[in-house]
Amino acid sequence: MSTLPPRAGRRCHNALNPLHSTLYFSPDLLTELGALGIDDARAAYLAARGAALGAVGAGAVTSTFYNFSHELVARHLPAIWALASPEEVLAARLRAADATLRRLLGEEVVGSPEMAEAAGLALRAAEACTRHARPLYAAHADLPVPDEPHLAYWHAAALLREHRGDGHLAALLAAGLDPVEALVSHTATGKGMSPRWVLGTRGWHREDWDAASGRLRARGLLDEEGGLTEEGVALRADLEETTDRLDAAPYEHLGAAGVERLTELGRGFLFTAASAGAFPADLIGRE
Repeated sequence: MSTLPPRAGRRCHNALNPLHSTLYFSPDLLTELGALGIDDARAAYLAARGAALGAVGAGAVTSTFYNFSHELVARHLPAIWALASPEEVLAARLRAADATLRRLLGEEVVGSPEMAEAAGLALRAAEACTRHARPLYAAHADLPVPDEPHLAYWHAAALLREHRGDGHLAALLAAGLDPVEALVSHTATGKGMSPRWVLGTRGWHREDWDAASGRLRARGLLDEEGGLTEEGVALRADLEETTDRLDAAPYEHLGAAGVERLTELGRGFLFTAASAGAFPADLIGRE
């Protein structure tokens, strides 16, 4: 029986995860990885997020990222590791995270007692994350915690993000949604990435998107206008509820008061970052 209010863990995740994700929209990441010879934006994302796994090939990254085209991943992996080792990429990623957070939040927020408090709370929540059947989380859990509070907070957000993400992939499999169907149905909620962003970053083609839409319509999940049917809304809601259940342990461990405080702090940081232009204006939407 949960000791938390309904969806408290999800709200906390939604406060922390976007700030962590600012790195992947940041010019600082491409600057740091470009200095290592990785100057393609999609290659940089694959390297930065996949480096914790080690010098793996395309198969491992396609498996753990789920919604990327294997063709795209194989175009860059394992070739990336001939340019820079995973250790060099991880060091560059942390430098980029430092530069990004300082630029978006400002030195006063980065060095504030609230940031140190948030880092402590997020790391405490992550103590209850589990490694089994969670490869991206487990790989990140083997990395050292940075000393500086803002980087410790970013690292803890990465742990919580990948823990939830690994569980979400299990929910997608159980729901019978393949990678493109997962993307199309999420976009149809109005909360996912726009098709332009999906097709530009995940390696799929318009034909893949249209075919997945057709399969979802045949299942009664998508209407002719590209919106979710009642059955589609119910399926996406069930996906999130299943993901919440699989991801409950960190937030139960932190407790209701800690989750509420971490959510409050995380939302404040996120608002500051978003106001500073952390995200593309056309990132979210159905068009």
